[in-house]
Amino acid sequence: MRTQSTMDSCVLALVLAFLVAPAHASEPWLNETEVYGTTANSGGGNGVFVGLTLIQSAAAKGAVCLDGSLPGYHLHRGFGSGANSWLVNLEGGGWCNDVKSCVFRKGGRRGSSNHMERQLQFTGILSNRPEENPDFYNWNRVKVRYCDGGSFTGEGADASAGLYFRGQRIWQATMDDLMAQGMRYANQALLSGCSAGGVSTILHCDEFHGLFPSNTRVKCLADAGMFLDTVDIAGRREMRSFFNDIVRLQGSGRSLPRSCTSRMDKTSCFFPQNVVPNIQTPTFILNTAYDVWQLQQSVAPKTADPQGQWRGCRMNHASCNSNQLQFLQGFRNQMLNAVSGFSASRQNGVFINSCFAHCQSERQDTWYASNSPRLGNKRIAEAVGDWFFERGNTKYTDCAYPCDGTCHHLVFRGDH
Repeated sequence: MRTQSTMDSCVLALVLAFLVAPAHASEPWLNETEVYGTTANSGGGNGVFVGLTLIQSAAAKGAVCLDGSLPGYHLHRGFGSGANSWLVNLEGGGWCNDVKSCVFRKGGRRGSSNHMERQLQFTGILSNRPEENPDFYNWNRVKVRYCDGGSFTGEGADASAGLYFRGQRIWQATMDDLMAQGMRYANQALLSGCSAGGVSTILHCDEFHGLFPSNTRVKCLADAGMFLDTVDIAGRREMRSFFNDIVRLQGSGRSLPRSCTSRMDKTSCFFPQNVVPNIQTPTFILNTAYDVWQLQQSVAPKTADPQGQWRGCRMNHASCNSNQLQFLQGFRNQMLNAVSGFSASRQNGVFINSCFAHCQSERQDTWYASNSPRLGNKRIAEAVGDWFFERGNTKYTDCAYPCDGTCHHLVFRGDH
């Protein structure tokens, strides 16, 4: 049972490690964690702590982190009815788009296994407790660490800076290792990830499906991965410029889905909205309509707001004025339009709630708790489970803010 002290500590401050800002390399906070509070009581979960496994065979394949260290993952074995089921979760954590930002990144856990935590607690969709994760708690659950800065797509290097862009090789080496660990015998498998890991999930979804025999049930869950090719408050496309830098620096183009690059430029194919229409594998898109990461870094970045008029709104949705909310409603409409065709397919699922948040599948309080966000009276874990096991409705789209009273909004304690 969750203790009051645990709950209090979670309410006071939670470290949102995956909110790594894709700003200019000169920004000192590029790869720092961000501290936030929520407007709902947060539950940290009681999941098991799982040790880090470094992939020893990766070095010979050139599958290394930005600094040349070995990649790794955390695996907690399944049991009972889940012994032959596999959940592979791709870690998020932003990107690096130039040599300077990648050099900075390789000095931390997002660019080097030398700095990774040796144990991670599995919560939310990774929890081993049925009361916290009813459908996947007894599966083989894997957290794949993210240390390439390019959503597992890079293929290149910068010798003078001591940088290795080997994301695609890391992906392949990790999958090879997991298959050898027993994943080849899976009767069902789910690839998931949030934020940059959500992008990775979409970009690698069909590739993941291709690892398994045709009679294996394989699906993908992308959480907070719908980064839109949108115009910011100054009329610029900061996110497109940033993604273009990543693709060019890391040589990502050859790893992006051919179903997209055969009809669009490579940078466009780093945007999930241009990839999801052609995904063959059943996929579930979980996203907030007002993604706070995108609000802070691509919709109203500080570079587009020199007078600081959006400062309060960036930090707390309750501080947004009517004109700002109108702009954000336009962003919501773009989000809904981006998934409209995808949503029409019977095999796909969506859960887009009108919350100011980012990543909801790995946080216990938003995944499955007594006060978790709901649409159609379904918590996120229930909606995802119904979709995966084909138990019922798989399409949930919220009304516009502020109609949803179940949201766990993120409120930041400093400007970003």
